[in-house]
Amino acid sequence: MAAVTVDDILSDLPLGFASLILRPAPSAPAIERFLIVDADDESVQAAGAFVLLIGVRGRSALPALRRLLKDPPPVVAVKGNREGLSEAEELLQAAGSGLLLVDPAADWDRLLSIAKDRIQPRSYESEVLTLLEEDLFAIAQTTARLTSSHVLIEDAANKVLAYSTVTNDIDELRKASILSRRGPRKYELLLKDLGAYRELHRTRQPVRVPARPQDGLRERVAIALFAGERIMGYIWLQETGEGFGPDVEYVLTGAAARVSAELIRYRNQQSVHMREDRVARILSGPAEAAASAHSGKIPSERPAALLLIGMSDADSRADDAALKHGELANLASIHAAAYKASAVVGQFNGDTAIILPDLQSGTAEAGLRALAEAVVKDARKHLGIIPFAAVGPLAPDLLSIHGVTGITEALLACVRNATPGTVATVDDFEAEILYREAVRNFHSSPFRHRSMAALLQEDTELAATLQAYFDACFDVSECAKHMNLHKNTVYYRVAKAARVTGLDFSNPRDSLVALLHLQEWADSNNTSGRK
Repeated sequence: MAAVTVDDILSDLPLGFASLILRPAPSAPAIERFLIVDADDESVQAAGAFVLLIGVRGRSALPALRRLLKDPPPVVAVKGNREGLSEAEELLQAAGSGLLLVDPAADWDRLLSIAKDRIQPRSYESEVLTLLEEDLFAIAQTTARLTSSHVLIEDAANKVLAYSTVTNDIDELRKASILSRRGPRKYELLLKDLGAYRELHRTRQPVRVPARPQDGLRERVAIALFAGERIMGYIWLQETGEGFGPDVEYVLTGAAARVSAELIRYRNQQSVHMREDRVARILSGPAEAAASAHSGKIPSERPAALLLIGMSDADSRADDAALKHGELANLASIHAAAYKASAVVGQFNGDTAIILPDLQSGTAEAGLRALAEAVVKDARKHLGIIPFAAVGPLAPDLLSIHGVTGITEALLACVRNATPGTVATVDDFEAEILYREAVRNFHSSPFRHRSMAALLQEDTELAATLQAYFDACFDVSECAKHMNLHKNTVYYRVAKAARVTGLDFSNPRDSLVALLHLQEWADSNNTSGRK
């Protein structure tokens, strides 16, 4: 693993997010991994780990810290205030470990995300960063060629991510930015005084910044990189000849769309847990699951469960949907790791999947529902989205979990049409799942009741009335109210449908035949029939 110091992580944290109240001893090892530790964890191998101690604050963290110090980590992050952690500070100092005091209002998932950006397996970090840099440098170079300018791409903190080929035509600001890989502070303040950043944050269009020869600045055009309402960074163009051409804003707008997409993709790839192949392999069958369990040292003999978490249609269509998917998976991975260290989190068929192996079958369901509810609650609170979750049935072991994938997906489809934010198990939608399965089998059959099929195709008014009648559970008054009709009209139309089709709707078998045809008709016409 890549070794870093606590200062590397601190440098990426927002101001006021956390403070290092106790520095690790000089002899302490470098940080090589991150570790989420719940206060109830009895045996933890913490050597070389950046530890996030969750579930406790202040003095209540002491028992967990004493257990951790049997194998001292380089640094421990705990929420609370300094007064409440004075004893903890003494314990950690004696062991040579550092103490990072995290603001009680701060999000653990934000800290974990930053730590994971710094602490990556070398091969994976190298692969992702190399691909990102190649893409961004290529975009910068192409944009520079099209606009006859010098191009610089920055993140939201003004850290330089990529730039076009350096020439003798760049000014002092551009030279300083490239050399330090960060915009110099005095120039940042100058650009703020000019209103450049205020205008960039206000609009999604390119913004022109006039030349200031007295400050060594040439003319610039810039654009902010957005993901939804979130600013991901900036692209700056500095003119290198006789000013910008008429198409510079068009080219810059296109470059911004490309860079934003690359930054979102990179953000989503920061967590190895988000890689689809790991989840997909485990769910594909026993052989692949066994291989993945062996390579990932995941317990496979005891019961396992699958949780699927989906986003609402509105959230999925939002401009920053790709970023939200990544943030939701990161948030889920924190909760899942706190629940079970061996949990695997990733994307599966467009939804977030949590695989939980090594479960105690007797007490698992209540805990799994609580885990899903915690993810949904925190996603609403911290990400501003309204997800929903399906808690699949227990599989006897990890190698059998592919057998519950279909029913968990069917459950998620039911939850998708329920109240926003719903968390459900199979018990909550058992009849609905079976009904959907019957409809699916009916769709795959070529045989149809000829008179019923003809009615649905030829008499839309009668079909709609019959559908409303079934949706109202054969309550004529309710059907009439829903369709704004007189009850006698409903009676007449239902009787006519029975006469035309030869079906007796008071007979359960005939009713089922009609219901299957009506559901197919509703689906094909994009109506709001029962699903």
